[in-house]
Amino acid sequence: MTTPTTEATDPVDPRKDSLIEYPSQFPIKVMGAQADGFVHAITSIAKQFDPGYDAATVELRESKGGKYLGITITVTATSREQLDELYRTLSTHPMVKMVL
Repeated sequence: MTTPTTEATDPVDPRKDSLIEYPSQFPIKVMGAQADGFVHAITSIAKQFDPGYDAATVELRESKGGKYLGITITVTATSREQLDELYRTLSTHPMVKMVL
């Protein structure tokens, strides 16, 4: 007779399901049309999810034609839930075309 393992009865630790070790610096690329207020909008969202976010670390890259702007923000990720909600918030912003 074998003894049952406790794995099935132990609560699942969501940190074990993630490939990311928390906390960690996590870059996110956001793309949208080149428009006034776009960078400020994205850095403001980053600050909502990472109070220690430093907007001076933002990286910008214009498209060849100058119509679009790629913004890389690097936030301190503290949980999968935080990152999921940050991605959701960025993705639904009207100025954002894509989030990677």
